Amino acid sequence: MPLSFTFSEKSFSDLPGWDEDDHAAAFAAFRRSALHAPIKPYRTGSLGVDFNAFAEAYAEARAVSAPNRSQARSFFEQHFVPMLVKVENGLGLVTGFYEPEVEASPVRTERFTVPLLSRPADLIDIDDGNRPAGMDPYLAFARRTDDGPVEYFNRSEIERGALAGQNLEIAWLAEKVDAFFIHVQGAARLKMTDGRLIRVTYAAKSGQRFTGPGRILSDLGEIPLEKVTMQSIRAWFKAHPERIDEILWQNRSYIFFREAAVDDAALGPVAAAKVPLTPGRSVAVDRLLHTFGTPFYIDAPTLTAFDGKPFRRLMIAQDTGSAITGPARGDLFAGSGDAAGEIAGVVRNAADFYALVPRALLNGATR
Repeated sequence: MPLSFTFSEKSFSDLPGWDEDDHAAAFAAFRRSALHAPIKPYRTGSLGVDFNAFAEAYAEARAVSAPNRSQARSFFEQHFVPMLVKVENGLGLVTGFYEPEVEASPVRTERFTVPLLSRPADLIDIDDGNRPAGMDPYLAFARRTDDGPVEYFNRSEIERGALAGQNLEIAWLAEKVDAFFIHVQGAARLKMTDGRLIRVTYAAKSGQRFTGPGRILSDLGEIPLEKVTMQSIRAWFKAHPERIDEILWQNRSYIFFREAAVDDAALGPVAAAKVPLTPGRSVAVDRLLHTFGTPFYIDAPTLTAFDGKPFRRLMIAQDTGSAITGPARGDLFAGSGDAAGEIAGVVRNAADFYALVPRALLNGATR
């Protein structure tokens, strides 16, 4: 597969702030992908960055555990060539995501009434091989019935009891809005009332299209579009608790979870690339276009929420999301907990994306 014309070759001196970045932090995230690569190869994205071209860089990364900043910078400059990701309007877009941390109960109580559910037994994967005639081609999940697959229950049906009595509840939360944002983020740390700290991560979804409350509230004239953030949405729900279902049920998609351990409190959940996310160094990309494990240098000079400075960092592609579409579109992982949420909730900035493409690919040595 040839490399896409979407990429325009640059030099490292063309990357604003490259010399000042902490390349060792990016290397630590890259190495996690390198350690996973022999277990299961990543699928090559349609823009042509062949997974096989990473072999030499991955092998060296596995052999070197903790280089200093200078050594890490040399590693990336030795193995990769920066390529500007060209887009029609000249700039890409970054948003932010995080892992919420909320209090939860292992059992339903008077206070904790909102469940996080595990995957139901009748939820099946659906594709062109088993999709019934007339079923929406967007749907990747369906409900198994005696008469064949049908569209799965939507959010309002599930929250009104469509799955009641199946013992799917992993934990119970106090607030429906907290549960919804955990659905949006796809993972959470739960501080259980019995003293445990557990994690829930994405297992499956009902399959319908996602409709964000920010867009709905903007269309209704409740919040100006330019002021839509996670914080402003939460504030609106707090002021209008009687309208929560009205707004949230317009998003028909529902997320199911599985329980996971918190092995390293400094890292995020294991995401789509099957490695733990690194705060400030993992980015979600369009996995149909890009190849997981690809380093991206992202220049977003108007974004200062992470550390008060213009955001210019080397990130590693280790996750994806249904809203992350396009060659220069990224979702930056801010970390876990409320402080990370304050950062992630306000990120919506123009950015230049530079993909670091393996030199082996440009030299034709990918086999």
